Amino acid sequence: MTTRRPPPRPSAPTAPSVPSAPTAYGPGGPPAPHRLWARLESPLSTYYLLVGATGLLLVVGLLMVLSASSISAISQSNSAYTVFWKQAQFAAAGVLGAYLASRLPLAFWKRAAVPLLLTAVVLQALVFTGLGRTVNGNRNWLFLGPIQMQPSELGKLALVIFGATILSAKRRLLVRWRHALVPLAFPAGVGLTLLVLVGRDLGTALVLLAILVGLLWAAGVSARLFLAAGAGCVLLVGGMVVTSGNRVERISAWLSCESVLSCWQTSHGQAALMDGGMGGLGLGGSRQKWLWLPEAHNDFIFAILGEELGLGGTLMILVLFGLLALACYRVVLNSEDMFVRVATSGVMVWLLVQAIINIGAVIGLLPVIGVPLPLVSSGGSALLTTLTALGMVVSFARSEPACRRALAARPRVLKRSLSVLPSRRHQPVRGSLP
Repeated sequence: MTTRRPPPRPSAPTAPSVPSAPTAYGPGGPPAPHRLWARLESPLSTYYLLVGATGLLLVVGLLMVLSASSISAISQSNSAYTVFWKQAQFAAAGVLGAYLASRLPLAFWKRAAVPLLLTAVVLQALVFTGLGRTVNGNRNWLFLGPIQMQPSELGKLALVIFGATILSAKRRLLVRWRHALVPLAFPAGVGLTLLVLVGRDLGTALVLLAILVGLLWAAGVSARLFLAAGAGCVLLVGGMVVTSGNRVERISAWLSCESVLSCWQTSHGQAALMDGGMGGLGLGGSRQKWLWLPEAHNDFIFAILGEELGLGGTLMILVLFGLLALACYRVVLNSEDMFVRVATSGVMVWLLVQAIINIGAVIGLLPVIGVPLPLVSSGGSALLTTLTALGMVVSFARSEPACRRALAARPRVLKRSLSVLPSRRHQPVRGSLP
């Protein structure tokens, strides 16, 4: 007896294939500018911008300190590496400090605000005791045994953290001017700045005032307060300039450079940039560093960089500072915490204003007031505090929810490296058949 199979079910009619809509970019995908913008929109872009720009500026700074200080170091200590090794040691300590700062939680910075400011003010006051020293007419150095430091550099970081803590705590009361001036401007801004001005360090005082203005602006303080504070700052700085013969001479040389002797540094700094031209004389080929340009590895290192690396090297420095500013701006935009926004704005103003003053003095647009180029010029105190401040901003970027998830999902470098190595249990036993 045969069984009869049921007839096959009719298959459902297939829909006619519809050609896919052509993409806006064609078969090659989006163009390079759109792909670059997509990269910048990544949650990790701010983190990588901060770390990458800081690292490149630090490496370029070490190379230029080695080149710019070699001749003066040989004349003083018979070794071309004296200043460089000291700077390299501070760079290693600063990188370690930046790494630790990038791992600290937000609550730590708020708790450290008052102790850090008190420490900075006490150390700055000790400059006027027997522990202080006068260098180039400015009493801004502190000698604590083998340790030599500039307390004003620590004061910049303390002002940023303390100001962000106070302004974020009083964010709803800042419409009243006394809530901004009494707890912040008078004790931290004016008090610390006056101690620096008494030591005749006008350049650092200008940077501190710029940081204070940046903090208040980021917190949304009334514009009338800025006008009043700006007028007071102009009177204060003008009084400090008029009462100092050295500053009057520097400003006169800047306004009317009639002879080479009256503006020695500016003339030789511009000569170094002109000698560098487009391509530069090559790393180590500077002529002005042969004891023609004072402070070649410090305040005028930008001139040596332009002479050896040319216009491309100077533009590279400007681009790297621009990337740092862009990264800080992205942290401010992406954060909802007012402390993070104000503190990041303070660090951004600190670095940009100091770089503008230094580069402006080298190219002759501003008078020479002795401000180093951040991360590039020689100086241990400035390098340590700058790297620590940038490490704090990196911790803010890491604390963004999207960035935190992306970093947690990213495989570790060591784990990726070990994954390509053969495991012991998969290796064939010696003497066994393959």
